[in-house]
Amino acid sequence: MAEAADETRGRSSGTNKSGIRRRDFLAGVGAAALGSALPFFPRAAIAAGSGESAPAGAEIARIGIYPPIGICRVGGSDQWFLAPEVPGLPPQPEGGFKDGDQAIKKQAQRFRLYAFDAENRVIGEITAEEAEIEWEVHVANTKAAWYGFTNPLDNGALAPGIPGRKRNDYIVPNTERERMLVIDGGATRIAGAGTNPRGDDPAYAMSDRFFDLEEVGLGHLRTDDNGRLLVVPPDGRSDSPNGSPITNFADNDGWHDDWCDGPVSARVRLPDGRSLEAEHAWVACAGPNFAPEIPPITTLYDTIEDLNLREGWREAPALPLSFREHIYPIFHRLALMEWVSAAAHLRQGWLDIGDFSDPDYLARLAVPEEDNAAFRRSVFEKFRNPRAQGEDAFREEQHKLPYMLGDGINYSGSPLFWFQFPERQYGFLEAWAAGDFVDDLHEPEAEAIVTLEDIPIARQPEALTRAALEPCSGGAFHPGVELTYYLRHREMYAIAHGQSREPFRIARGKRESLIQDIGRLLTPEAAFAGGNGAPPPIGPQMPGDLTRWMGLPWQCDVFSCQQVALQSDFPTAVWWPALIPVDVLQEEFYEQIMRDDLDAEQRQRFFQHRVAWTRGVAGIGYHAEASYTDGIVSMIQLWERMGFVVKRPGPQDAQRPTGLPSELFVETGRGSMERRTDWTASDGQTL
Repeated sequence: MAEAADETRGRSSGTNKSGIRRRDFLAGVGAAALGSALPFFPRAAIAAGSGESAPAGAEIARIGIYPPIGICRVGGSDQWFLAPEVPGLPPQPEGGFKDGDQAIKKQAQRFRLYAFDAENRVIGEITAEEAEIEWEVHVANTKAAWYGFTNPLDNGALAPGIPGRKRNDYIVPNTERERMLVIDGGATRIAGAGTNPRGDDPAYAMSDRFFDLEEVGLGHLRTDDNGRLLVVPPDGRSDSPNGSPITNFADNDGWHDDWCDGPVSARVRLPDGRSLEAEHAWVACAGPNFAPEIPPITTLYDTIEDLNLREGWREAPALPLSFREHIYPIFHRLALMEWVSAAAHLRQGWLDIGDFSDPDYLARLAVPEEDNAAFRRSVFEKFRNPRAQGEDAFREEQHKLPYMLGDGINYSGSPLFWFQFPERQYGFLEAWAAGDFVDDLHEPEAEAIVTLEDIPIARQPEALTRAALEPCSGGAFHPGVELTYYLRHREMYAIAHGQSREPFRIARGKRESLIQDIGRLLTPEAAFAGGNGAPPPIGPQMPGDLTRWMGLPWQCDVFSCQQVALQSDFPTAVWWPALIPVDVLQEEFYEQIMRDDLDAEQRQRFFQHRVAWTRGVAGIGYHAEASYTDGIVSMIQLWERMGFVVKRPGPQDAQRPTGLPSELFVETGRGSMERRTDWTASDGQTL
């Protein structure tokens, strides 16, 4: 009922009304089409050991908030949709990802409560029908008061960390830095069901002033009809109240944006009179996902789960592995990269490898028998080995999968110059090459999963955990798309400090101030040991601590890191194409592909042609001398006009070109890249 109410307001993820579309994603059109439908199967629904139900009548011993890490995404529109809640199901907002004014809709994160017994078995979800719930969220933006980013500080001798100085270091002392630079949304509380339905009650808004000159919104809170918490993000706006210039991809003094993060708490009063504090969660605000149906090759879930396995906080999957759950997602993500990167689109020729989207090729990859071992090994050898760290690794591992840049791009010649798989993912590929897996590719599901409620209650907490993190990039961290490299370190998590029995929960800090002054420079040593009397920043966190490491303002880093031209004729290596596309099939070309009156050869040419996603940005209008800096300055204003890459049906007519897939991923909703004084942005400002 809560979701139906959200849909009436035009704000939800479309879970109910778009069920047919999602069922198509899950079930395809029958067993023969299962290969093309597989990417959209929610893996959490079939994951082994992801939860155990408590017996009837079990007493509640603890309550947890899920997902443990939630992700909001900014947008200039007043409309919003829900973040994914089922792994493998991308959001499907009714009417698309932009509103009628071309402003981007916000992605709101919904948080739920689950009760557990003394043996950590799931009893069920706690809603406003079962208990009195008071939520508290404390978010902040502390980017301007933090240190500058040059490269990750945890890669040791392979890519030594470069110290960063304080942003806005001319503002002293720390009391003044906190007043001028910290945007503190404060502890905001909300209770009840259906509270703040229009989102306009100032009691639930989060904001603060920057430079003591400008009010900056950090989003607002609501509850749905069942009393679950909804965190709605801000607009994605960046500004400099004193007119400071943009000079850098990550560190610009005098600027703010409205990304924020902080803990989510809940006090639950049960019918038996007990009052329990739920295990906390964390919410972080990031930029839009411009290719929401294309997962990153390594997700943030993969990166954190890799740490969980190293620390023994979770058990590794038993051998033999499931091809469908552990191996297939890697091949599928590689296949989809061809829609957002020209290097991947041309991969078969450059890397002498097959088409991962071809059902016949995929079927061969799924054969575990020994007589297929040579083929599997030949494919496995095309993947970059993260354990290769010798002097020849940069050259020998360069043109391998995925052809993406890595953490250590500051050091040409380092193996970390290239993207590296986490050990967990590479281990899956290694077991696959050895034949230590089962061919369960075409086993039909017992039912199609459409909503979270279709998943057994014991597996819902795990499903929510995965669904929030799997759309996020798990590397390369320079600094990254949503969050960055600190998440691969044990010190960041509550379980390492005795604050929780579960992984994925961020440790809560106890500093007196949101300012964390560890000295003049942030060095690799200070990042992990602290300094100047302050605790280490890679450790328990305070509001604003996660997003402070990201680029300031956010648009400069996210949109400048498209690709890096190398002294090579090989296709250009890319950063994060699954979230920030590089090369796309534009909508105008798609329309030509779909014409049944056009010659098949011409339609094929349109299909093969890709264009730059950021075309027209750096050289605006008549500015023929536009530079790199001009381009990132432009994106501060033009980011909402960028297109979203979404799935569209391919041609079905008898005259269609041979070899075209039944579904295409097409750039849609792209606005004009011209800036003219007679056009206005969604916030009413003249551009």
